Amino acid sequence: MPETRPLQLQHLKAACSSCSVLELCLPIGLTGPEVQRLDTLIVQRLKVKKGATLYRAGDPLRSLYAVRIGSFKTSVLSVDGREQVTGFQIPGEILGLDAISTDLHACNAFALEDSEVCPVHFAHLEKLAQELPSLQHNLNKILSREIVRDHDMLLMLGNMNSDERLGAFLLNLSQRLYIRGYSPNDFVLKMRREEIGSYLGLRLETICRGIAHLRDRGLVAIAGRNVNIQDMEGLKQLVAGCHRPL
Repeated sequence: MPETRPLQLQHLKAACSSCSVLELCLPIGLTGPEVQRLDTLIVQRLKVKKGATLYRAGDPLRSLYAVRIGSFKTSVLSVDGREQVTGFQIPGEILGLDAISTDLHACNAFALEDSEVCPVHFAHLEKLAQELPSLQHNLNKILSREIVRDHDMLLMLGNMNSDERLGAFLLNLSQRLYIRGYSPNDFVLKMRREEIGSYLGLRLETICRGIAHLRDRGLVAIAGRNVNIQDMEGLKQLVAGCHRPL
């Protein structure tokens, strides 16, 4: 069972129509009455403390989880017990899609900070999606986005050097935060450098060297977990391979 703590009784009902990430989540494009029907599937919001588990690999699929506040990481364990980070999720993104094919979660989901999710019972969601073509369309788009994300990850691991991988990670996070109304140039990393390295397929010392390289090029300054992108266009050119030696 998830290590979560429900909100107080007076806050148990979570209305999608009043959510701050409405335009990034399942209800996008739905009419008012359709959003109200989706509301009925969200019985309560769940608070997840920093470091707590939302679900573990092997748990049965019960719900999809829309991140409302905070952030998460997903990971799998190798045969020898090492953690491999598979993704980082922020408000407006959906957790639990990994379980749709087998009805069992394939990864673990941990809160990177005190967070809050809206659980949507999957069987009820499927039934409602059959009645609302716009909701089914949104589900298809979310699943397609996951496929594209996987392709982007394979491209990054196969074709980018370590500095480019780090730059691509920071640029991706910057763009996702900007869509949510935050500064694209100044933000705080919620994950540890070891977790970034695991996600990018890089050792911790390589991540540290990459941070120094980006600083020396005047592209990004990172102090602790505080990130300042100083040259956005230069960072984009780096990720595109424009700074590689001929």
